[in-house]
Amino acid sequence: MLDVETRRFNFPDTVPLVQLENGAIRVRNSRVTLETVVIRTQVGDTIEDIHRGFPTVSVSQIKQILAWYDDNKADVDEYIQQLQAEAERIFQWIESRPGYKKVTREELLRRKAQLTKT
Repeated sequence: MLDVETRRFNFPDTVPLVQLENGAIRVRNSRVTLETVVIRTQVGDTIEDIHRGFPTVSVSQIKQILAWYDDNKADVDEYIQQLQAEAERIFQWIESRPGYKKVTREELLRRKAQLTKT
C-alpha cells in the first residue's frame, strides 16, 4: 500500500483501530480505513451518515475513533497527508506510462450503453 515510511501508532484497547504491517490503519474487523472516517467528517458527513455508508462500522466505533482522532489530530493529519501524497505519486506514474489514455465518465457510460444493447 504505502511506498513511504509510515509512522506506527499504538491504539488503546478502547479504540477500534488496527495498523497493518503495510502501515494501513483500519477499523477493527472491517476494511474501512481511518482516513475514510476522518475525511468523511471533514466533508460534512455526520456519524450516522458514515454508519449508513459503512454499516460494518458501528456508531459507537465511529465515536471512539473520532474522539481518538481529536486527541491525535496532528499525527493523524500528517499520516493522511502522506497517504494522499503517495496516491498522487502513483497517479502521476500511471498517467506518465506510454499508451495511457484517460477515460472520461461520459466515455465509460457510452461503453456501458453499448454493452447493454447486445
